[in-house]
Amino acid sequence: MIGRLVIFGVGLIGGSMALALRAAGAVSEVVGCSRSEANLAEAQRLGVIDRWTTDPAQACAAADVGVLAVPLGSMQDLSAAIAEHWPSEAVLTDVGSSKQAVLDAVRAGFGRLPRNFVAGHPIAGTERSGVGAAFPGLFRDRLVILTPADETSPLAAERVADMWRATGARIEFMTPAHHDHVLAATSHLPHVLAFALVESLARMSESDEIFHYAAGGFHDFTRIASSDPVVWRDICLANRDAILEMLERFQGDLESLRQVIARGDGAELEARFGFAKDARDRFSEKMQAQLDQ
Repeated sequence: MIGRLVIFGVGLIGGSMALALRAAGAVSEVVGCSRSEANLAEAQRLGVIDRWTTDPAQACAAADVGVLAVPLGSMQDLSAAIAEHWPSEAVLTDVGSSKQAVLDAVRAGFGRLPRNFVAGHPIAGTERSGVGAAFPGLFRDRLVILTPADETSPLAAERVADMWRATGARIEFMTPAHHDHVLAATSHLPHVLAFALVESLARMSESDEIFHYAAGGFHDFTRIASSDPVVWRDICLANRDAILEMLERFQGDLESLRQVIARGDGAELEARFGFAKDARDRFSEKMQAQLDQ
C-alpha cells in the first residue's frame, strides 16, 4: 500500500495511474502538482487526486512515491525544484518515452541520480491528452518497461514494479539505451510518420476534399497524429539520434518500394506486401496470446 502518492503532471498517464491504483486499493492519498490550477482543480473534481499544489517543493512533503509525468523538456527543471525537498527514503519514478534523456535530466537536476529513482515507461496511451481523458484501465495487460541505472536500488525498482503490477500492467526490464533504440522504431517513428502524412495532405490545395473522402484506413493510420505536439516535440529532441537512424532506414525502404511501383513489378509488390502482412499477423497473434494468458 502506498501512503501518499505524488503525481507531478496530472494528465492522461499520471491521472490514469492514480485512478488505477485507487481502483486496486493500492494507495491511500494522491497529491497532484502542476503549473495549472485549473487542471488540478479538474483532476480533484474528477476524483483523480485528493488535493493539489502548484509548488513542487510543497508537494514533496511526507511523500512515499512520486511520479514525474511531465513532458521530457520539463524533467530537469522539475528535478531541480524538488531535489532539496524529496524525502530520501521515498521512491521516485517517471513515465517518459526516452529513458537516457530522463536519467540525464534527473541526474542534472538533483546533482546526482537518487538511489531510489527508477526510470520507467508505460507502453500505453491514446491520442487524447489531459486529465479528462484519464481512465483506470489504461494500463491493464499493457507493458511497462523499467530501466534502472547502475545506481538504482533493487528494492526501489521492485517497489515501482509492484506499483505498476497493481494497475494491471506487465513488467519488463531493459537498459536505457536498448529501450531508446527499440521505442524509436516501434513508437517514435510511427508517430513522426503520422504527423508528417497529415501535415503533407493538409498543405495540399485540395486538402478539404481529400479529408472528406478519407476512410477507415486513413483514420487508423493517422489516429496518433492527434497526440500532444509538445510531448512529441520533446520526445523527438530527446531521442534524436535513434529516431534519425530509424527515419533514414525507413526512407531507404520507401525509396526501394517507390522503384518497385515505378517499374510496375506486380510480383515484387505482392511479395513485399505479403511479407509485411505475415509479420503483422504474427505480431497480432502473439499479442492476443499474451492477453489470453
